[in-house]
Amino acid sequence: MEEIKLDVTVRKEIGGRQVKDVRKNDLIPGVIYGGEEKETLIKFDRRTFEHIRRLHAGESIVFHINVMEADKKPKDYSALVVEEQHDSVSDKILHIDFKRISLTEKIEVKVPIIAKGDPIGVTKDGGSLDHILWELDVECLPTDIPQHIDIDVSALNIGDTIHVKDVQLPLGVITPHDPEAIIFSVVPPMKEEEEKPAEGEEEVEPELIKEKKEGEPEEEQPPAAAEEKKEE
Repeated sequence: MEEIKLDVTVRKEIGGRQVKDVRKNDLIPGVIYGGEEKETLIKFDRRTFEHIRRLHAGESIVFHINVMEADKKPKDYSALVVEEQHDSVSDKILHIDFKRISLTEKIEVKVPIIAKGDPIGVTKDGGSLDHILWELDVECLPTDIPQHIDIDVSALNIGDTIHVKDVQLPLGVITPHDPEAIIFSVVPPMKEEEEKPAEGEEEVEPELIKEKKEGEPEEEQPPAAAEEKKEE
């Protein structure tokens, strides 16, 4: 995986009001930490970062960050995004945490899983594809991080599953994930069952009401009913 360049500047603004001013200038406040260097507060162009995000949507990105501070010599780090804070209403990015990494040391990251093809059990038998595990934990060098893991599901029939142990990972990439964890499964179509009476209850047929026709004699009523009619 190539490193994506991101230019940032050291941020002097601290505190809620000052950080809001940073955002008003269409910049994103953030921080870089990890490694042997001390924590560094930064800010960077919102449009540039969002453009990178759109181009690499759904991918794990290794950033090559150039940190500039006044007249000092720029410092550069390889880093990963470890946390993003978003506005609960607009979903606008409020703050980003970066963690420094070494390109020569293995790291553990999550990589998205993508289904390829249409399962036989879906197209021919009317089943449904259950996508259970959407990300896979992998360990590898930062430069070997796969953008995503593609899995061919076209041969799956109803009742078939794909487990973590069935996935062929790229060279140099391993996963600490449970090998028996299910990623995909094809389930049969749902059938609508007729409502049945609860156990111990008899099925009651609806009562038929016969409409009386003109000139037809009235049906004989039981004595009790006749007496009640007289009293009326």
